[in-house]
Amino acid sequence: MTKKSYSWVDAVPSTIASVLFISQIIVGIYLLSDVSQNQILAYIGIGFYVFSGWVFGMLPVIEFRKKGGVKKGKSYIQTTKLVDTGIYSIVRHPQYITFILWAIAGMLLFQHSIVILLGIPVIPLTYIDLIRADKRLIEKFGDDYKQYIQKVPRANFVLGIIRYLRRRNRGHQTRK
Repeated sequence: MTKKSYSWVDAVPSTIASVLFISQIIVGIYLLSDVSQNQILAYIGIGFYVFSGWVFGMLPVIEFRKKGGVKKGKSYIQTTKLVDTGIYSIVRHPQYITFILWAIAGMLLFQHSIVILLGIPVIPLTYIDLIRADKRLIEKFGDDYKQYIQKVPRANFVLGIIRYLRRRNRGHQTRK
């Protein structure tokens, strides 16, 4: 398999999404005192930040370090093995989900039209990166990754939980 080289164009969606996300937070903090907030939505937004940051942001780091064959001194994303356990048995790209949920969290927390307009494009731009990540991982892991794609959804963690529970139940039934 030949390695494809990536150009600066490949970084455009994530760069724009990152700038919009950071702008969303800065503008939200700046405008916070000017907005009459629905407190329930604000607390849900805070919950999204905390929950997604821990579950979809930190668990991948732990799982990659534990099962990804990362060489000592290297970044956790420099895996040498396909990881399909833990959070990766539910969803293929948990850290991208974090970014999407954080954009939504900002909209819920700050509740200002400018923050919402900055946050909305983050979702499709991040999803473009999800698609590109799958292509890169197919290049890296080949047929093993293609099989993984059939089993675990790209970003739909609700479907991922349902599929995970079904696989687990099938495993328990075959052992009986």
